[in-house]
Amino acid sequence: MEHKNYFLGIDLGSSSVKVSILDGHDSSCIESVTFPENEMPIESLHLGWAEQDPLYWWDCVVECINTLNKKIDFNLIDAIGISYQMHGLVALDINGKPVRPSIIWCDSRAVDIGKNAHDNLDSKIISDHLLNSPGNFTASKLKWVKDNEPEMYKSIHKIMLPGDYIAYKFTGEMNTTESGLSEAIMWDFNRGTLSKDLIKCYDIDEKMIPEVVSSFGNHGEILDDISDLFGFRKDVKLTYRAGDQPNNAFSLNALNPGEIAATAGTSAVIYSVTDKNIYDKSNRINTFLHCNNSKSKTRNGLLLCINGCGIAYSWLRKLLKGRSYNDLNLSAINTSIGSENLKFYPFGNGSERLFNNKELGSHFIDLNFNVHDETHLIRSVQEGIAFSMCYGIEMLKDLGVEVNTIRVGNANLFLSMLFREAFVNTSRVDLEIYDTNGSEGAARAAALGIGYYSNDKEAFNNLKLITKLKPDKELVARYSSYYDEWKNFLSNFY
Repeated sequence: MEHKNYFLGIDLGSSSVKVSILDGHDSSCIESVTFPENEMPIESLHLGWAEQDPLYWWDCVVECINTLNKKIDFNLIDAIGISYQMHGLVALDINGKPVRPSIIWCDSRAVDIGKNAHDNLDSKIISDHLLNSPGNFTASKLKWVKDNEPEMYKSIHKIMLPGDYIAYKFTGEMNTTESGLSEAIMWDFNRGTLSKDLIKCYDIDEKMIPEVVSSFGNHGEILDDISDLFGFRKDVKLTYRAGDQPNNAFSLNALNPGEIAATAGTSAVIYSVTDKNIYDKSNRINTFLHCNNSKSKTRNGLLLCINGCGIAYSWLRKLLKGRSYNDLNLSAINTSIGSENLKFYPFGNGSERLFNNKELGSHFIDLNFNVHDETHLIRSVQEGIAFSMCYGIEMLKDLGVEVNTIRVGNANLFLSMLFREAFVNTSRVDLEIYDTNGSEGAARAAALGIGYYSNDKEAFNNLKLITKLKPDKELVARYSSYYDEWKNFLSNFY
């Protein structure tokens, strides 16, 4: 009987946790589960704050694995990979317990701290070493804790990113990755080390930074009590970890310069791979280490993010009494392009990097009670999100990035034919939709990280292209006029 080689992938989002199992022999996903069914809660004690409990993340992982355990023999799993929501701060005490809730990616409380650091740091440090303004990222969030919760700060043993914490729960090892440090804005791209300049600027205790490991490779064997709990073999290792956007790009085989991936989950992201250390002087687009970066092969990801994406659509779904996303998509498909002049701006999920960390708020414009019904609301929200992504693509082009083809997984808003149409014909780029997702990508990466696949080509040999969409000349013209109106009105609040 042929021995099976299975790989487990975990995708920790801000809305849910998804866990998939990949059969290494044919790269097929044999089982997948998501928890919770509805979105994870985000606590907002003050305007602009966003926190989640790391212990709840782990509970969701356990729930997913327990469900899979009823279907799959976990003795067949060889390695584990983790994808996670980026830029969050997890602070652990000496016993490995969180000292406070995680300050997650869309939390805006540290915007001013990042701005002050940008003003005080030498411009060459920012442009040549950090490649980013400190902004509202993990390092700035830690500085906020230092300034505002000094007793909690004193109790911190190690800081982590969300995926590092899940890895710690599996292995007991407190470590992070170079890619993770870059998304925390703690990486010196020029020197290839932890940024001493930022550490000094924020007066952070360097001992809080955990050991650094590569994105691919041995991150530690799982603990005995974890293997006993879930039925893993004792030799199972954690062999991959990356933020959700580098991981999404990996999932879509976007690993080389010029290859571009996108997502439209809670937030929307366009992610372009480059071999150059690019700095956006406007700080609207960020440069992070890609998951396959190495000393011999520079690979960076140019990341453009719009916070308000799927979360806006989720808000609308709740407003419409929890109807399914598929029902919403179908009900608006025959509504006219432009939603009868109803314009939507999805910027209601904290400060937007695209607009220099301003909080613009979300807006419906030109709502007419005699004209518009729920189908117009649905279509305008999808069009507004698509327009926002296209607005960001224009900024990528300003940095010299050629945007001809974008790869996406068959998930979230890209499941909607309406959204696909609006995105393709407004951006005027080809769209390739693949049969994959973040947790499958993490499982595939785990197989690569342990050496089951010898190279990238072998790992992606069976990646399935579902469909390819091209702009339609007539639809391009129709969307263009509404997009121009949408952009013109944007100047009223930005």
